Amino acid sequence: MDKVNNKQIIVALDFDSAEQALAFLAQLDPAQCRVKIGKELFTACGPALVRAVIAEGFDVFLDLKFHDIPNTVSRAVKVAAELGVWMLNVHASGGLAMLEQSRQALEEFGVSRPLLVAVTVLTSLGEEDLRQVGITATPEQQVSRLALLAQNAGLDGVVCSAAETEILRAQLSPEFCLVTPGIRRPEDAAGDQKRVIGPAQAILNGSDYLVVGRPITQAASPAAVLQEFNLAIASVR
Repeated sequence: MDKVNNKQIIVALDFDSAEQALAFLAQLDPAQCRVKIGKELFTACGPALVRAVIAEGFDVFLDLKFHDIPNTVSRAVKVAAELGVWMLNVHASGGLAMLEQSRQALEEFGVSRPLLVAVTVLTSLGEEDLRQVGITATPEQQVSRLALLAQNAGLDGVVCSAAETEILRAQLSPEFCLVTPGIRRPEDAAGDQKRVIGPAQAILNGSDYLVVGRPITQAASPAAVLQEFNLAIASVR
């Protein structure tokens, strides 16, 4: 599977209804981006919305961050793959067995299987947040530890902040993909993201896919802002 083509922007569909999500997608060209369906939208609309978005021509990153015992997660991963999604994720902190069994659950799908990536440290968490849950490592150290675990388990990549991608690129296989949320232009508010970066710098740092939410979904002209992000990426390719 080619991990990167001209669709490196993943637009986060942060809506709470199918009507809102589909009305928004009517403004975008599926040749220019992929989309992410997360917990809020999936909880509100379920698998039917995933199928509807795929039917509109969009590649779907199903962002449910599975984290449970290995058998439960591997079965959930298999069901998600049956929806025809392009990418899905699990939490790397679920451990090696959970990661390996999740990967094994996708083997029956052959070359058409979705990419499986692992969440390392959420971009809303800083060093103090990690200390509050008993992790004494810095975010960079913890991301590195979990990314190596995911690679050893045979996953396709990880979700990480662009602040860590340079470090990870020096440690991991070139084929291992890095998915980066928290992407903002200088004029965009950071919101609840603590470790953010611009699109061009993220690509230069080694990110393969960039997740962008509110700067596009809340724009007066989403297609125009998407084009800005794509042009920023093209300028450093």
